[in-house]
Amino acid sequence: MLKTRVITALILLAILLPILYFGYFPAFAMAALVFFAAGAWECFRLFKSPRPTLWAALWTLAFCIILFFTGMPSVRPLYVLCVLLWAVRFVPALGLGLPPVESFANRLLNATYMLSILGCFVAIVDLFQRSPLYLLSVMAVVWVADIGAYFSGKGFGRHKLAPTISPGKSWEGAVGGWLAVLVISAAVAMSMGAGETFQYHLYSHWGWLGFVGVLTVMVAASVAGDLFESQLKRRAGMKDSSNLLPGHGGVLDRIDALIPVLPLAALVDLWLAAA
Repeated sequence: MLKTRVITALILLAILLPILYFGYFPAFAMAALVFFAAGAWECFRLFKSPRPTLWAALWTLAFCIILFFTGMPSVRPLYVLCVLLWAVRFVPALGLGLPPVESFANRLLNATYMLSILGCFVAIVDLFQRSPLYLLSVMAVVWVADIGAYFSGKGFGRHKLAPTISPGKSWEGAVGGWLAVLVISAAVAMSMGAGETFQYHLYSHWGWLGFVGVLTVMVAASVAGDLFESQLKRRAGMKDSSNLLPGHGGVLDRIDALIPVLPLAALVDLWLAAA
């Protein structure tokens, strides 16, 4: 299993790193389109849609039109909608549960979750156009939170965060991930060469109070994104969203925590630019 995970990771890095390094937008957009199509297909499978391939193709066509034929129109309303969906629908579902698979409420939830995935990928493209480093600095918040939570949970985890959804997660792990994000982000913000990072712009515009506040919300959002996809998989009776990435599961398994975070970060970035 470890060998398979390493090989898959190396292949993905060999594809994505040159695209990020050279900042070639058409190649990046095509890669984003492929990953979006895979994630959309997995999403409809998690919701037990009878035609996941057809629905994924239609959503991918919509994303393709946004990417290549509309010149990325104003996306602020989309980001606001995504943030509101997580605040009023997806996060409450962690406590209230999911609707029955056969219900209209489930189909509506499917559509809104797909909309949040679309917002995530639009934000990826939007932040990449700012700069590849800027995009990576936002995604690094989620990665650091995840790594910090893993090691903190292993070492100190005693109190379960959501035992019925993801028994392996603990409050101690979540707090450890949050602290890791604050420490590393502060180091990045204070670095002399960090002018093109999200952390630096956040600190320089809003000071330490805004810095801590925004990063705290982003870490909480990443945990919610992870738990919500786990909840969907548990209801569907699936260990992974798919086996498209051998050793890693599916695309949604790799980006679940990014889905609520990236539209939020992109919205914050718009506010920072207007400040």
